Amino acid sequence: MLLELEPVAALRAFFERGGDVLFLIAAVTFVMWTLMLERLWYFWRVHPRDALRVAEIWRECPDLGTWSAHQERNLLISEIRVNLGHSVRIARTLIALCPMLGLLGTVTGMIEVFDVMAIAGSGNTRAMASGVSKATIPTMAGMVAALSGMMLIVQIERFVDHETERVADQLTRE
Repeated sequence: MLLELEPVAALRAFFERGGDVLFLIAAVTFVMWTLMLERLWYFWRVHPRDALRVAEIWRECPDLGTWSAHQERNLLISEIRVNLGHSVRIARTLIALCPMLGLLGTVTGMIEVFDVMAIAGSGNTRAMASGVSKATIPTMAGMVAALSGMMLIVQIERFVDHETERVADQLTRE
């Protein structure tokens, strides 16, 4: 029982030392990862059916050499790209937001340090330590969240580009 509470207590202490901005960073990171994991689920479970449906529509197109068939092909490819890239921009925006929220934590922590210095003077280092940790921990948390998201979003964007090209090539050959 004690071992189960230890990580919770450590996490609680981390959030207390880092300040309120850490809760915002955690919420943004949760939404960011939810969006990216949803994309992976879509790629694995839904996209293969969409690609087959698009290929079937293309096979049923009566005159493949006409202008209207070419426009139909462009429409199908565009539909695939939009479906593949759904919410990728939002996830990328949240990734860019994480370091900014870390910077907000830095600023609020430094304001706390300056408040302590104004009240207690610069000799009370113990009182300033709380503000310094509130200044550095959110910065670290924002950067870690952004880096972890960047690693996956780059792979997702590559997959979107590659898969769109693959489907477009498939429609060209048939």
